[in-house]
Amino acid sequence: MSCTKILVFIAATVAAAQQPSPESDFTLHTSSELVLLDVGVQDSKGVSVAGLMKENFRVYDDGKLQQISQFESEDLPVTIGLVIDESGSMGNKRDDVISASLAFIRESNPRDEMFVVNFNDTAKFGLPADVPFTADINALGNALSTERPEGRTALHDALIIALNHLKKGQHERKTLVLVSDGGDNTSVNSVSELMRIVQESQATIYTIGIYDEDDPDRNPGLLRRLANISGGEMFLPQSPSEIPAICRHIAREIRSRYILAYRPVRANEKGGLHKLKIVVTRPSGQKLNVRARTTYALPAGTE
Repeated sequence: MSCTKILVFIAATVAAAQQPSPESDFTLHTSSELVLLDVGVQDSKGVSVAGLMKENFRVYDDGKLQQISQFESEDLPVTIGLVIDESGSMGNKRDDVISASLAFIRESNPRDEMFVVNFNDTAKFGLPADVPFTADINALGNALSTERPEGRTALHDALIIALNHLKKGQHERKTLVLVSDGGDNTSVNSVSELMRIVQESQATIYTIGIYDEDDPDRNPGLLRRLANISGGEMFLPQSPSEIPAICRHIAREIRSRYILAYRPVRANEKGGLHKLKIVVTRPSGQKLNVRARTTYALPAGTE
C-alpha cells in the first residue's frame, strides 16, 4: 500500500480487496484515508508498558477525539535505517559506535529489514547498490565500517536520503536511528527542508548525540526536535561506552510499541499540518507516558 505525506495512507476502493503481502503481518485495509501512528508507552520509571488494549488509548486530532479503527500490539517487523556520522569529529568514537550499532541489530526483531546511511562531506549507502535492505548482521556490519572518519558533516542530506529510502521498505512501520553530534556544515538541504520532510514522513526517529563539549558544531537542539516531532527519543550519553546499552534499549522499545490507525474527519479539502495528542491510561485510570508524533501533514483532498 502506498502512502502520501506523513502517516496518511490513501487507497483506492479496489485496494481493500487486495491480498496482504506474505512478508508483513499487519496490513492496512481501507478505501479512504488513514492516519497510522507508531506509539511508545512507558511508566514513570521509563519502562515500556505491554498488554494494553485499544480502549486504553485516546487520540485527539486538532483537539477532536478520534475513533481508532485499527490497533496492533504485537512485536511486528519494522523497516529501519541506521544513519551514522562519519565526519572527522567522530574519529575516537568510531569503534564504540559500530559496536553499539551491532548490539542494536542483535536486539532487534530478526524479521526487521535494515539499511545504513553513512555521512561526512556527503551521504552514501553502506550496503551494495543491489541490496536495498537486509537482516544479515555480517552485511550490516560491513556497511557500518566502510570508511574512516574524516571530513565535514552533511547531516541534513543524510537524513533526507534515509527518509526517502524508508518508503521503499515493505513494512508499515518505519524507524531511523541517528548517531551524530547534530551539527551540519556542508549539506545542500536546509534544516527547514529537512523538518518539512520529517513532518511528511511516517518515520519514528531516535537520536543519539555524541560530541565533545568544545565541539563547535554540536547541536543537541536539533536532535531533540527530530525525536520529539517524530515520536522517538533523544539520548545524550556521557561517554561512548554508554552507547551499546542505549542502542539495546532503543531496540527493545521499538519492539514494544503499539500501532494505531484512524480516519481523520476533514473540515474541508485543504491540506495542512494537524496537531496530535495521545492519552494512554491503565485500566485503573493511571495515566502513562506516551511517545508518538506531535504533528502530521494531511494532504489536500481529492475528488
